[in-house]
Amino acid sequence: MIPKEILQAVRVIEIRSRSLVNDVFAGEYQSVFKGRGMEFAEVREYLPGDDIRSIDWNVTARTGHAHVKKFAEEREQTVMFLVDASRSLDFGTISRMKGEIVAEVSAVLAFSAIRNNDKVGAIIFTDRIELFIPPKKGKKHVLRVIRELLFFRPEGRGTDVGMALEYLSRVVRRKAVVFLVSDFVSPDYSLPLRVANRRHDLVAISITDPAEDRVPPVGLIHFVDAETGRDRLVDASDRGVRESFRRRRHAARETRTRLFRKYKVDAIDLETDRPYTEPLIAFFRKREREMAL
Repeated sequence: MIPKEILQAVRVIEIRSRSLVNDVFAGEYQSVFKGRGMEFAEVREYLPGDDIRSIDWNVTARTGHAHVKKFAEEREQTVMFLVDASRSLDFGTISRMKGEIVAEVSAVLAFSAIRNNDKVGAIIFTDRIELFIPPKKGKKHVLRVIRELLFFRPEGRGTDVGMALEYLSRVVRRKAVVFLVSDFVSPDYSLPLRVANRRHDLVAISITDPAEDRVPPVGLIHFVDAETGRDRLVDASDRGVRESFRRRRHAARETRTRLFRKYKVDAIDLETDRPYTEPLIAFFRKREREMAL
């Protein structure tokens, strides 16, 4: 039996997410993620006006009459959520934790996918693979994915994005839409990122909190790394200490941005103190413009 409080939390996210899908993202998802292209449907006799480039010469030679191949658009596709569940996601200074934003954004995109009759699956990772949910269709399956994103308790503490991308390449062979959701506090993942982006339609969604980029001048602060457990005492009244912290965070973000640009990975930046709907809408509209060119 699933505890009542878990069912209630999932229901709240379902209502909020489905409302956004219906009111905001109704046509955006379908226009941007179109499926894998064209698949073979049938062979039939040639009719006046048919494109001669579609003639099936093998069938034509065998029957003595011209035949053409017909194709249909393959709408159905697989959507995978590659979701970071490390300890650094258990952080938030405004209203919600980064992990809560991860679950809700994933829910919005997952409901958009099943409305489009796509399959949805998930890989939850830390510094190891924690859970693999094979892709399936349907609302019941999506609700299970959301429940795991909200309440799964991982064994690992750290983050290894590269390992997760390598696992994705092993278990999902055909091209899929992949939403990689993380704060990207991880060892180098450039090579697995390049490989995964060649095989799949990869979208990187980064989650940050404003407090991660600045230290208030409040004197001595006891910092504890959520992923490693290491701690140290920092004199935040020292302007040089605060500036050094800001520069390191800025450099890490710039490195990540350059990496995504280098390998042409679409990226969405979300922050806990701002609505996530605006960056998502901006992403969809940017993609629509690029597809129209």
